[in-house]
Amino acid sequence: MEPILIVRPEIALDDFLPIFLASSFVLIFGLFYVAIYTLVKMEKLKSIYQPFAYVFWVLQTYCMYYVATTIQSNHFTIKALMVTMVCYLILPHLWYYLNQRAEERYEQ
Repeated sequence: MEPILIVRPEIALDDFLPIFLASSFVLIFGLFYVAIYTLVKMEKLKSIYQPFAYVFWVLQTYCMYYVATTIQSNHFTIKALMVTMVCYLILPHLWYYLNQRAEERYEQ
């Protein structure tokens, strides 16, 4: 059995800093998305700030796409990352919906 060899193109040295910054922004924008969404759901922030959470999610998704294309990922990986980002958008909504339903059920 022959070992599987994956040949990946090298990343240009000039692309290192943009990739590093975009990867860092993925984490930072994701943190702001979840933080703003959570604070709005906890009623610590007014619901008028909710669109800012989605703006951070869009920025995070764009940075993720930029990183994936810059490091020359294949199409399947890029699609998997974008599906993951959609799941990252939906997961907090599902979490709070289930918590609210459970709370209503146990209060009865």
